[in-house]
Amino acid sequence: LKYVLAVAEAIGREMAGPKIVVGKSTVPVGTCEKIKARIAATLKERGREDLTFDVASNPEFLKEGSAVADCMKPDRIIVGTGSEDTEAVMRELYAPFNRNHEKMIVMDVRSAEFTKYAANCMLATKISFMNEMANLAEELGADIEEVRKGIGSDPRIGYHFIYPGLGYGGSCFPKDVRALIKTAEGVKFDAKLLRAVEERNNEQKSVLFDKVNRYFKGNLKGKTFALWGLAFKPNTDDMREAPARVLMEALWKAGAKVQAYDPEAMQECQAIYGLREDLLLCGTKEAALRGADALMIATDWKIFQAPSFDAIKDALSTPIIFDGRNLYDPKIVTRYGIEYHSIGRMAA
Repeated sequence: LKYVLAVAEAIGREMAGPKIVVGKSTVPVGTCEKIKARIAATLKERGREDLTFDVASNPEFLKEGSAVADCMKPDRIIVGTGSEDTEAVMRELYAPFNRNHEKMIVMDVRSAEFTKYAANCMLATKISFMNEMANLAEELGADIEEVRKGIGSDPRIGYHFIYPGLGYGGSCFPKDVRALIKTAEGVKFDAKLLRAVEERNNEQKSVLFDKVNRYFKGNLKGKTFALWGLAFKPNTDDMREAPARVLMEALWKAGAKVQAYDPEAMQECQAIYGLREDLLLCGTKEAALRGADALMIATDWKIFQAPSFDAIKDALSTPIIFDGRNLYDPKIVTRYGIEYHSIGRMAA
């Protein structure tokens, strides 16, 4: 929090009139109180305790890849304040974004700070739950995609965030789950569910490598794998805690090479890993296939969802796909003479 508190100190040092300070970042519960104390202490040092101010929490709910749309058309507007004056100002500020129906929810500051963490941890929980069900479905001979449709049709559950895959990554979910676990430890509360969510997610990132390793009986040295997708999700170049990183690093450790393509994350991958003899960044998804022993899919970009299976079969030295995002219908893939392994479904 040192950067947040440094900004608070700067505000206290420079302010010359009444102010409303709004915290937008995802911060631990109680941060606004610390901001308020730091500003007050700085004003006292200046001898300007006559200056009035309030600190409110207004956490952002912006998704990577759709931040502008989320800003212009928010699902909800959370405001944490105990001041009627601050609430009035915030309502006026958000009036242009709140015309269709009432989206603003006003609560106390600590609850607003906690809401952001609780929301992200709930979504992470849904992802880890579905991945656990997918792994169990494989053992039971069930098809997790059919199960997903079945449970998603229940309006109490819905279809969002119940897609099985390789786990969550990025800058928010991993950080926020860990932060809330640490916050719980600080008040001597055992966050058993959150710890399980994180543990399942960490293990899930290795599921695709384990499938490949079993298929080739642990003999990966000298083999080359095509990899479609590097970013942790589509519509971004963000590779922070991306499943593709865990997958590539495991392949390299086993002595394999990777030929990778991603519509946005190529430069980011280069910045992270530099030049390596066991990594070839390709200009197209087709180029990544040439001569590879298998195709692996780590990100569900739309560009990957309707490929030429004839071209895939012709380009690969072994016609096999390991799909970490369940992009294809197994029956269609096998019709082209390609062996298909996915998440939570029997190999086809």
